[in-house]
Amino acid sequence: MAKYIPGVCNIGPVEIARRKSAGWVGVVISIGFFLLFILFRTPSIYRLIIFFPASLAATGFLQAYYHFCAGFGMKGVYNVLKPAGETETVDQEAFRKKDRQKALQIMRYSILIGLVFAAIIFFLPL
Repeated sequence: MAKYIPGVCNIGPVEIARRKSAGWVGVVISIGFFLLFILFRTPSIYRLIIFFPASLAATGFLQAYYHFCAGFGMKGVYNVLKPAGETETVDQEAFRKKDRQKALQIMRYSILIGLVFAAIIFFLPL
């Protein structure tokens, strides 16, 4: 059974499924951009735009993997059992601090993954 654990888990099965869906949307958009880059022989500098959907994909999948929503962590809320979109407030400041730290960790990982992916596509000879 899912339960809120500060800095560890702030979303349940319904919200996890939403994060996975967001990850797949990012993958599909990234593939679409990549195919356009090949089709139009896009100059390397313009290919860096792939950073955004790649980061979106990473964010979605990382949040699903960690059972932790970065947005919820930054806002000081959680949802482990309620319907999608409904949240409960994290009352204790120490718990909110742990949640913010985890949220920032996920954001850093997502940015790093997006940058790595963009760098690979940038240097790929098309």
